[in-house]
Amino acid sequence: MGGRTVGSRDYHTSVQRAYLASTRVLSLLLLLVGVAMVASALARGGGVLALGVIVGTMFALVGAGRLWLARAGRR
Repeated sequence: MGGRTVGSRDYHTSVQRAYLASTRVLSLLLLLVGVAMVASALARGGGVLALGVIVGTMFALVGAGRLWLARAGRR
């Protein structure tokens, strides 16, 4: 039974590490997609209130926020 507990703890640590890594990767992708949307909307002549700029800014902020929150999971 003692060996099973250690294995369970190792599994839990591995799953938690994979979850944090995937959260960081997806958050970074969200941030990059948002920045690309803003750049694309502005390059195509959109103004500050263009849909691509607004939605892209939201994506970038959500991605940055998730990265910032995931940073706390490391501690």
